[in-house]
Amino acid sequence: MDVAVKSPKKAKTVAGSGSGTDKKTVSRIKKVGIIGAGQMGNGIAHVIALAGYDVALNDLKKEAVERALVTIEKNLGRQVSKGMIADGDRDRTMKRISFAPDYTALGDCDLVIEAATEDESIKRKIFTDLCPYLKSDAILATNTSSISITRLASTTDRPEHFIGMHFMNPVPLMELVELIRGIATEDETFGVARDFVHSLDKRTAVSEDFPAFIVNRILLPMINEAVYTLYEGVGTVESIDKAMKLGAHHPMGPLELADFIGLDTCLSVMQVLYEGLADSKYRPCPLLVKYVEAGWLGRKTKRGFYDYRGEVPVPTR
Repeated sequence: MDVAVKSPKKAKTVAGSGSGTDKKTVSRIKKVGIIGAGQMGNGIAHVIALAGYDVALNDLKKEAVERALVTIEKNLGRQVSKGMIADGDRDRTMKRISFAPDYTALGDCDLVIEAATEDESIKRKIFTDLCPYLKSDAILATNTSSISITRLASTTDRPEHFIGMHFMNPVPLMELVELIRGIATEDETFGVARDFVHSLDKRTAVSEDFPAFIVNRILLPMINEAVYTLYEGVGTVESIDKAMKLGAHHPMGPLELADFIGLDTCLSVMQVLYEGLADSKYRPCPLLVKYVEAGWLGRKTKRGFYDYRGEVPVPTR
């Protein structure tokens, strides 16, 4: 969920840019299924296809996948223009991504990554419905940013082949992936997942299976405290973000970052922390709750702590 500014890299040869065999393989991973074509799902599809793997992208609506493909192509074009990848990689990457209209189309995948909304009931239903269609040795991963891996794994027929694989947003730019083992996750599953992530030119941090893991355990309470600072009138939206950008050298202010993440996601993570750790310091700020109830979820709805409906974002408080 973190955001960083990275310097453009020199164009490099990406797996699949040469002739002949054009795909990296990690152990038995050749084809990857992704469930959810939203902000996280399309970013994950982008980096996996760019690394040379075939990707089957599933969503409830075909239109969501079509929008995701437009986003992926645009982001690949940005990487080309910045010299981060070679020009030919864009077309090859797009050709590796296919639309999976239902779970049957994921039956030949070696790894399936769930990247649906941060709602445990939705994720549990996905896993229950998905498992009958998977190969017996397929690995199942979740991109959850906060929910218990052990608990999600218990809804599947393969808890030993289940793992948390939490990519950071925006996925094409962020270097880190958190790996989280459930209580039943086997060593082989962890090893394959770790090597797979490294093959994407990402780095891993291993977290124990506690609420919100490492990044969000630290990041989201900071954002929640920024909302409290606004709620209590200590500062305005503009002054709070300016203070953290200029005073702590953050690339984005905490309220701007909250809008980027999605205020509903921020609230969900805080609720997981509050309920899972039973500590009042994780109580979601009432103002954050109010914004979510209003449907002001940030950039994706054009209003959050900033109003994005004009040419320049304007603070809403």
